[in-house]
Amino acid sequence: MTTDADLTKEFFQVRRHGDIAVIVPSPQIEHLPETLLQPAAQMVLAPLKENPPNQIIVDLSGVNYFGSAFITFLLRCHLMTKQRGSELVLAGVNKQIRELLRTTALDTLWALYDSAAEAIDELGATD
Repeated sequence: MTTDADLTKEFFQVRRHGDIAVIVPSPQIEHLPETLLQPAAQMVLAPLKENPPNQIIVDLSGVNYFGSAFITFLLRCHLMTKQRGSELVLAGVNKQIRELLRTTALDTLWALYDSAAEAIDELGATD
């Protein structure tokens, strides 16, 4: 039997680098229905609310595209970080996702980095 925790691990990984959390969505989120994406996203965010990072990087290097349900997840992450006075950034953003972010004006909301490593270096993680 697949548990909610198994589902979350299948679609998201969270790695901590000191005071920075890197959320890595699986390429499978591209095909995940909103009815499963939202509960999985809530489970990812729950431990981050309990032990909040100063910064959140969403590493999209394995994702080719996403829809409105994933944008909702990004906005939830954004609100959580803004409430703490920190920021959310996106890394590994391909050309198609950059165009989506530009079209929705979300590229003005989040800094975009070529890789998670670049974002970590720029944000100055401490282990």
